[in-house]
Amino acid sequence: MLMKMLMRALVLVAVIPIHECAHGLAASWMGDHTARDLGRTTLNPLAHLDPVGSLMLVVTGLGWAKPVPIDARNFRSPKWGMALTALAGPAANLLLALVLMLALKGLSLAGLLGVGLYIALMIVLQTTVHLAVFNMIPIPPLDGSRLLTAILPDRMYYSLMRYERVIMAVLLLALFTGILNLPLGGISGAILRGLDKMTGFLGSMGSLALY
Repeated sequence: MLMKMLMRALVLVAVIPIHECAHGLAASWMGDHTARDLGRTTLNPLAHLDPVGSLMLVVTGLGWAKPVPIDARNFRSPKWGMALTALAGPAANLLLALVLMLALKGLSLAGLLGVGLYIALMIVLQTTVHLAVFNMIPIPPLDGSRLLTAILPDRMYYSLMRYERVIMAVLLLALFTGILNLPLGGISGAILRGLDKMTGFLGSMGSLALY
């Protein structure tokens, strides 16, 4: 358990900034420089971490950062600009997961992947993918809620956002009770197996041992 918490802390300071920076960069590329101007396109974790979300990540393996400020009025298509900006974070997680999977296999082939390092890297890899899946849940403050802006009529979307505090309370309860672990774990496992097959695992440690 201590190993898991330590590796989740590593995810907090190394993976979360990449995720959040991806949101800001995507918005900037599409014409909105709000995040860039407010210092949210940096890899400095202090610019992104949310106290409650950080605690949740270390304790439960799932959490969130401070929302990246976006002004949709600066996008050519506000709804799709918001949706693509939201997708950038989870996409960055999956790209990083691919790099981690390749690193695992490279270390294994070089004979440098001991059991301790394997477990540590697998925890980081699993948590990275799990966060991508978790963030796609369409409820605030998660990225999936921004995707709703491209799908729902404005009136319906803003009506839903009125219940953001209630939704947050339910989300925290779900994290503490582990209700989300089974459905999210199934999706994360499928993604991990897909990455495993995509990169052709050749190491001797067993590719799915911790999935």
